[in-house]
Amino acid sequence: MRTFHQIDVFTGRFLLGNPLAVVHGAEGLTDEQMAAFARWTNLSETTFLLPPVHADADYRVRIFTTEGELPFAGHPTLGSARAWLEAGGVPKAADLVQECGAGLVRVRRTGDRLAFAAPPLIRGGDVDPADLAQVKRALRLKDEDVVGAQWADNGPGWLALLLKDAETVLAIEPDAAAFGEHDKVGVVGPHPSGGETAFEVRAFVRTAEDPVTGSLNAAIGQWLIGTGQAPESYVAAQGTRLRRRGRVHVERDGSDIWVGGDTVIGITGSVRLP
Repeated sequence: MRTFHQIDVFTGRFLLGNPLAVVHGAEGLTDEQMAAFARWTNLSETTFLLPPVHADADYRVRIFTTEGELPFAGHPTLGSARAWLEAGGVPKAADLVQECGAGLVRVRRTGDRLAFAAPPLIRGGDVDPADLAQVKRALRLKDEDVVGAQWADNGPGWLALLLKDAETVLAIEPDAAAFGEHDKVGVVGPHPSGGETAFEVRAFVRTAEDPVTGSLNAAIGQWLIGTGQAPESYVAAQGTRLRRRGRVHVERDGSDIWVGGDTVIGITGSVRLP
């Protein structure tokens, strides 16, 4: 039997964030066992905690979707860190260091909140006009709705659009069949100034919408803060259309963009994997 947690990420209230399944002590599990359990949980991601290989890391994590393994993802990073700490993990230094397929990722604690340092982009820069036209068709957007577009791939493969406002983001009714090869698309739009949140974010993955997405918010933060289109520190809302209340805290500290949020332990137990 292995220790198991289910963590709600980017929320301070259980059932309003993005859930993550975490299996501790995953030594000895095969790739197929991990993949099969991830398919069974049917969550956007399931993680498996292992002893680190790198000398500077506190733990190693493997991240599986229902369809395969990811080198990095945001809400699994924060949820795995919370589960590792809850199980008695003690970091070697002030910040936790997570080892994953994308390398080493720092995770810091500020009170009860966890935040990760955004990894460098695998692919960034402008989007080809033909690709942008296809994505706009899939999201049923008009040309005047879109302010900008960037590749925002830090592992999962995001393409991101900046829209004119949060109202336009929330109004999107996508045509899932029209995405084609561009099946991981994020959109962001500003809320009126003075509110609790500065931006509204949505993430579309093939035929589904992800409730709250750390990797996408990390890449958006790098883009918008880096180009002066967002303040040095802000809070983004995500999951509104799914009746969630995700809150993602993004800030620049020196050369790093940090992406943080609250985490809630929803389920604690054990799991027997065949």
